[in-house]
Amino acid sequence: MTDSQRSSIRTAGGVPPAVFVSHGAPTLLLEGGAACDFLARLGPRLGRPKAVLCVSAHWETDEPAVSAAVRPETIHDFSGFPRPLYDMRYPAPGSPDLAKGVQALLQKAGLACSIDPGRGLDHGAWVPLKLMYPGADIPVLQLSVQPDRDPAHHVAVGRALSPLRGEGVLVLASGSAIHNLRALRWGGAEPEAWAREFGAWLDQGVTAGDTAALVNYRAGNPYGAKAHPTDEHFLPLFVALGAGGAGKGEMLFNGFTHANLGMHAYAWG
Repeated sequence: MTDSQRSSIRTAGGVPPAVFVSHGAPTLLLEGGAACDFLARLGPRLGRPKAVLCVSAHWETDEPAVSAAVRPETIHDFSGFPRPLYDMRYPAPGSPDLAKGVQALLQKAGLACSIDPGRGLDHGAWVPLKLMYPGADIPVLQLSVQPDRDPAHHVAVGRALSPLRGEGVLVLASGSAIHNLRALRWGGAEPEAWAREFGAWLDQGVTAGDTAALVNYRAGNPYGAKAHPTDEHFLPLFVALGAGGAGKGEMLFNGFTHANLGMHAYAWG
């Protein structure tokens, strides 16, 4: 596993990179471990952004939508987990003005975008943010993914949003590098060969800047469909890739929880 010890991973001029993280199961906050420790270190390494635009796998819409709640509620969009998770809150402020800016950038690129004034923060957003920025004092808004659209569409969404980075906004994409819930093995089993091989292929594709291979991951990798039986947890990665310039990325972390749940993280820009 990799977790660079450099004090900062900001690009030249202090512009935050676009970042993809794997948020894991909600119990990440209770279980601890290497992935949890990595996320706790990531916020200080990135520095304090003006705001966070979180692209979460857990908000699915037909066309892009951006949240504009003044005080986003903490959404507990899961069931059957330990009671302490339901007591957790992430009371970060929202940013209706920034939501309008996000909408304008997407529309300028010819992409539809609606504004949702009531959407809160689902666990794809608040679980990693609670570790990265525990003070909950940075404005946060969410952007949805479109599971019926392909990775290339999400790269285009990210490219349209890249100017936000120059304004000090952290584009934080949150999903999973490998997300096959039927393949989970609770209790700390080692990842299976197919998961390790897909993870290594993903690391190579990101660090080499092989966007063509990544967007065609289902056809180009023998384990693509097994790693992601559905696309929604992989699509945020492509938004970060686009927002970071669609070039070579930096591997920040790789590893697994519950055997085959990929916890890899990357930065671009």
